[in-house]
Amino acid sequence: MISVQRAVAAALGAGLLVTGAISAAGPAAAQDAPPPAPQGGATATLGELRTYDKAVVRAADGTTKEVGAGLFEMAVDHGGSIQTYCVDFGTPAQPQTKYQEVPWSSSSLQNNPRAGKIRWILEHSYPQVNDLDALAAKAGAGKLSERTAAAGTQVAIWRLSDKATARAKDRAAEKLADYLTARARNAGGEPKASLSLSPATVAGRTGERVGPVTVRTNAGGVNLAPAPAGAASGVRVVDADGRQVTSAADGTKLWFDVPEGTEDGASALTAQASTKVPVGRVFTGVGAGARSQTQILAGSSTATVSATATATWSAGGPAAAVTARKNCAEGGVDVTAVNRGDADFTFRVAGKRHTVAPGAAETVTVPVGEDQAYRIAVTGTGGFERTFSGVLDCATAEPPDGGITTQTGPATTGGAPVGAESGDLAETGSSNATPVIAGVAIGLVVVGGAIVLLLRRRGGAGGDEG
Repeated sequence: MISVQRAVAAALGAGLLVTGAISAAGPAAAQDAPPPAPQGGATATLGELRTYDKAVVRAADGTTKEVGAGLFEMAVDHGGSIQTYCVDFGTPAQPQTKYQEVPWSSSSLQNNPRAGKIRWILEHSYPQVNDLDALAAKAGAGKLSERTAAAGTQVAIWRLSDKATARAKDRAAEKLADYLTARARNAGGEPKASLSLSPATVAGRTGERVGPVTVRTNAGGVNLAPAPAGAASGVRVVDADGRQVTSAADGTKLWFDVPEGTEDGASALTAQASTKVPVGRVFTGVGAGARSQTQILAGSSTATVSATATATWSAGGPAAAVTARKNCAEGGVDVTAVNRGDADFTFRVAGKRHTVAPGAAETVTVPVGEDQAYRIAVTGTGGFERTFSGVLDCATAEPPDGGITTQTGPATTGGAPVGAESGDLAETGSSNATPVIAGVAIGLVVVGGAIVLLLRRRGGAGGDEG
């Protein structure tokens, strides 16, 4: 198989879609950059605990520990910032870990009957409610500062996310925590993703439109750019009427238009938009080494959000799209193969062989232990290779041996408690452990306003799509 690499660079403004295509003398081709993030949305880096006060948490063995409780701040990739609270008390926070916006079903909030109440708290407390005098009056809390309002809100969330026996040390903050816990109501289902392209991977025949890929966003619009001029394949991104598109909105369906005679290959499209990430969206660590406590969004500036989709096509034989998604309800990762070709697609995963007929799909759930890092290799017909990696983080962690772990203090290895023994909040959010950070699964790199998309033959390792 001939490897072809194409670099497409354009000094385009923020909020764009770049489509790159490659061809190869072989059954298929794929992009060189990391594969798309499945849900899309915001990717961000965890910073320090910024706005906080003290709380006291009681462990199952009756011991107590004074910890910091409040808001983290994250820097969003390509612009913007978000504020988050913890919804996974027993797992250490690892500052500088890369995080990805994910659905509740891929996080510790899956099947939590109190998740809707947590959303209510977020919508009815600080920082969404920044009139602290009015908030204090409702709670009968006297006087609240930003620090004590954040602490009281975090304590209330811990009681629902982790069933933690926690109280705020400040009297006003504790009043707020009690008020929020007692008043919380189910605020409905989880908020929609800030931006997604679904499905993240499609496949089809040469001479046809491959797709559709549906845009979902809370942004007013998503900017799109046509395929780069002079692309050998001539593949375009079009709408339902076959028109090449330059913008999209929520609900827009997109196709990869692959002309007859195009060599077997692949293409990628990446969408960006500027928007505020909805309150209540969950963020989890990205990559096999990123075991860092789950966060839930409490506030957002206007931020840059992205989503990526890929397409593969062939003139004959199988045309397969393979994706992976965490299945917290089943305790594993769902690997799904869809065959849009005219011949069987056979693949192996977890030591077993599976065959997907033309026009059919098959999902295989690969068991993964809670908090276990995984690398799932998928091989198939025509030299198909793909590897999905990540950490299955579906439940709130139980502190070991009755100890208390929290979102604060220097993290240590071996499951040791997190949090300075003295309760010195000057150390809050610091970490002695260097997290292993996987690259964000987006085929887009922005350097000085230039976007470079690198594509190559299929066969490279992929990132977690779940």
